[in-house]
Amino acid sequence: MKVTIHPGRLQGPVTVNISKSSMQRACAAALLAKGTSTILNPGSSNDDKAAIDVIQKLGAKVTELSANELIVNSNGVQPVSNEVNCGESGLGIRMFTPIVATSNQKITVTGSGSLVTRPMNFFDEIFPQLGIQIQSNNGKLPLQIQGPLQPNNIEVDGSLSSQFLTGLLMAYGSIDQESVIRVKELKSKPYIDLTLSVMKAFGVTVSHDQYEVFHIKPDGGFKPSVYTVEGDWSGAAFLLVAGAIHGDILVKGLQLESTQADKAIVEALVLAGARMRIDQEGIYLYGGALQAFTFDATECPDLFPPLVALAAFGNGKTVLKGALRLTHKESNRALTLQEEFGKMGVTIELNGDEMIVYGAISLKGAATHSHHDHRIAMACAVAATKAEGITTIEDAEAVNKSYPDFYQHIQQLGASVS
Repeated sequence: MKVTIHPGRLQGPVTVNISKSSMQRACAAALLAKGTSTILNPGSSNDDKAAIDVIQKLGAKVTELSANELIVNSNGVQPVSNEVNCGESGLGIRMFTPIVATSNQKITVTGSGSLVTRPMNFFDEIFPQLGIQIQSNNGKLPLQIQGPLQPNNIEVDGSLSSQFLTGLLMAYGSIDQESVIRVKELKSKPYIDLTLSVMKAFGVTVSHDQYEVFHIKPDGGFKPSVYTVEGDWSGAAFLLVAGAIHGDILVKGLQLESTQADKAIVEALVLAGARMRIDQEGIYLYGGALQAFTFDATECPDLFPPLVALAAFGNGKTVLKGALRLTHKESNRALTLQEEFGKMGVTIELNGDEMIVYGAISLKGAATHSHHDHRIAMACAVAATKAEGITTIEDAEAVNKSYPDFYQHIQQLGASVS
């Protein structure tokens, strides 16, 4: 699908989409909780749908009572299929695979799109230590695994992703045995905070020593719960940047006390000189001149695309740290951002772990491509709303992975999208 965006003024209120990070974790916890759980405010992105399909393949019965309520009946992990497909969700594959391994059934775990090219070596390295048989495709998908997982005290490398640790914590929490996981160089700590928050909501307590040693005390395992899925700070980041660029935008539906990593966008907006006000109704952006800034996105790498859009309209040289974490996303985001924003007249330099963005006096409309990456599509779209001339985005439907209502929402704000 090709989307065409004409520049124009954006303003007004908008309510953010649902957090797929929160939704997928809630699905996993509801599967592990024996009984009936209720998920309120459920998401409908492709990653959310993949998570629902996975828990159904693992034995849960899911009933949609309304657009705002899902009922999950589960008796724990009792697979009804010998294959589960996590779609294109990196969180899904890393979180659900250890959960699948709590069963003694031989199961193939696979995915689609860019997920099949991403390295999964950590499963080959860790699973044998947990009594799990595994056969991978040279460290990539598909994975053939057979448990049951034994929650031994182990050490894992957290320098590449926190998502595998999320899966281990949830799998360990479903087995009524106290255990310890040691972690080296954990990245994206706020995402682990979100995992622990969801686990606590479903009755499992995990404590940690400076994110280096995690103590899991299942106390009977996951318990049925009523869980309300949060609004998505990752998707909201694009709306907030649009507000900083245009002004007079109110972004609603976010939890200010959220542990989501991408809440850090607020800090970046402050550094960029965005004029804003935060109250219980939401976050108001008033527009105005933006400035260059320095920001470390190592703990929140998904913010790079909206940060580049923000920096593109700032006066001067912006330095974004953490670029080495962008290689194995839906695209190689460092190179993709450099290429697509380069078409719009923005110079981006890559220097090791740093991405340097030179703010342009004005951006020009261009023929861009999402590279099948939802966040690249959204970043190009936000920038296009204040570029000179028309911008097109090829494979624009990539936004369905996380934010299927994105184009509708920016149209609601006044964007001309066709």
